[in-house]
Amino acid sequence: MKVNEEIMEILEAFDLTHSNEAAARLAGCDPKTVARYVAARECGGDPVMAARRDSAVDPYRDKIEEWVDHSDGDIRADVCHDKLVAMGYEGSARTTRRAVAQAKAAYQRGHRRVYRPWVVEPGLWFQWDWGAGPLIWGRPTQLWCAWLAWSRFRVIIPTWDKTLPTVIACLDETLRAFKGTPTYALTDNEKTVTTGRVAGIALRHPDIVAASRHYGCVIHTCQAADPESKSGSEATVRIAKADIVPTTANLRDAYESFGELEGACQKAMDRFNAREHRETSRAPNDMIAEERLRLHPVPAQAHTLAFGTDRTVNDDSTIRFGSARYSVPHILTGEKVWARVSGDELVIVDAAPTGAREAARHKLTTPGNPRISDDPGAHDRSAEPASAPQDTA
Repeated sequence: MKVNEEIMEILEAFDLTHSNEAAARLAGCDPKTVARYVAARECGGDPVMAARRDSAVDPYRDKIEEWVDHSDGDIRADVCHDKLVAMGYEGSARTTRRAVAQAKAAYQRGHRRVYRPWVVEPGLWFQWDWGAGPLIWGRPTQLWCAWLAWSRFRVIIPTWDKTLPTVIACLDETLRAFKGTPTYALTDNEKTVTTGRVAGIALRHPDIVAASRHYGCVIHTCQAADPESKSGSEATVRIAKADIVPTTANLRDAYESFGELEGACQKAMDRFNAREHRETSRAPNDMIAEERLRLHPVPAQAHTLAFGTDRTVNDDSTIRFGSARYSVPHILTGEKVWARVSGDELVIVDAAPTGAREAARHKLTTPGNPRISDDPGAHDRSAEPASAPQDTA
């Protein structure tokens, strides 16, 4: 193959002499080479591009394209080759691979997913998603990652699980971190949100619908098996895991306690929200001040499911949680209370008609090792309720 300078010299020599032989002598090449480059120029083609030669696979290209289209571009080249050989194909497997690769490339060009930038309005959308957190005491954790779409304000909450009470508690804490409630929330189709689909229509979990009504936002989900339709929450999970989960890339040490993980999440949030975002060229902390003017107020009290799972207080003023016993104030005997795990503690809440308040708090224990307080307290239900709990796990 001649380089560009040599081709220019050949064409220049031909324009000077108008003879293939004379131009070949001037340029130091074969007359046939001069004729080939001149003919390519006269046809308006690229002189560098080699002329296409007939291939043994040409009669079978339509069939290969049919197989590629029928398999949505997934068929393997060796499968195509075996099918072609059965049809009388005498070419090599290498030629088949090239033909299949060309057919797949053409198929992808015609079926490429089209992306468009999401132009959001302030106060309308926030998204949440889950990421696998680090191990603590050999137990896996989860990272709740929320993202306020317009301001890019991020909230990261570590939890032990992804149960429905945990989801509601994280939702409550996120909205209080936003200091307002957007109109819509977008997430994926976990069973805590979507129980199933009928004719392509998502069926919402009744408890998540009740929480949605309580906080005044509408919860939407992405297309099934299509996480890309969640947009920015995927990036929030990715950068949170890259910064918080110990890896060889960030050289972060393992966490000794759940409280240490909570501190790392808070530091990551402070750093992400204080630095300038490359898309808006503004810090999320500055933009959320404007977006809060468009947000709805957050209810003073959290939804009851945010307090955890319900338990009935036994006659001995204890409840059972995780097959272990924990004491509560004796005045609540026979009443229903709510229990949730917060870090390495169990928080027990009395959701009285006058308002929810924390009734007891114990370190987590194991079956056979009850946590009994010597002075459980009187716990006057007529007292002013405490503010909604903010610590979540």
